[in-house]
Amino acid sequence: MTYFTGMVAAVPNGNKDAYVKHAAASWPIFKGYGAIRMVETWGADVPKGKVTDFFGAVQAKPEEAIVFSWIQWPDKVTADAAWEKMPSDPQMATLADMPFDGSRMIYGGFAPIYEGGNGTDAGYYQGFLLAVPKGNKEPYVKMADEGWDMFKKKGALGMIEGWGEDVPHGKVTDFYIATKAEDNEVPVFSWTIWPDRATCDKAAKEMQAEMSDMDMSAMPFDGKRVIWAGFDPLFDSGKAA
Repeated sequence: MTYFTGMVAAVPNGNKDAYVKHAAASWPIFKGYGAIRMVETWGADVPKGKVTDFFGAVQAKPEEAIVFSWIQWPDKVTADAAWEKMPSDPQMATLADMPFDGSRMIYGGFAPIYEGGNGTDAGYYQGFLLAVPKGNKEPYVKMADEGWDMFKKKGALGMIEGWGEDVPHGKVTDFYIATKAEDNEVPVFSWTIWPDRATCDKAAKEMQAEMSDMDMSAMPFDGKRVIWAGFDPLFDSGKAA
């Protein structure tokens, strides 16, 4: 079963090109360990939140941008084996220093619990982080299915919902801190794929108006703690030369 390593980091705006080069140099190593695809996206529309947001999730500084990324693996076993072996792999020493503060990066392993459409022609992404009570997994999947039906009618190309299976607690930042997760909640890492930002923005305005009378308290999670933003594609191994 497909498995994802999801990551969020804060990267200095001036290091954008260096980040792309680092991603491109890293991909052959991940591929050698069995990774299927690696996607890196750069924050284009990242709002400040009242309760949670991407900036707080990684303690971003004013001069930093948010990067939302993931590595796709054929299964969890392959991912776990790769992360265990890579630290001692001599190839890792050949990479340039990371062009960002890795101590503030948040990451985890996620199993897809809902997939709609595909993302082969992605021009823009919406990324989401949230915390869902363990007992609400099935209601969440049902809600995702209803949501995808709405998104695709508005022009979305695809949607992935990832359920946290191996999400570590960090000393500085982590997915639990980012979403203010409670003891009985599981981090969810998800994204919606759009052909371009204009289509996404138009759809967002339309859906906001259509859902104005919706009872948000009926959602299977605390919507006030959802973190979301819009991202431009930065590196996609599926399109890399």
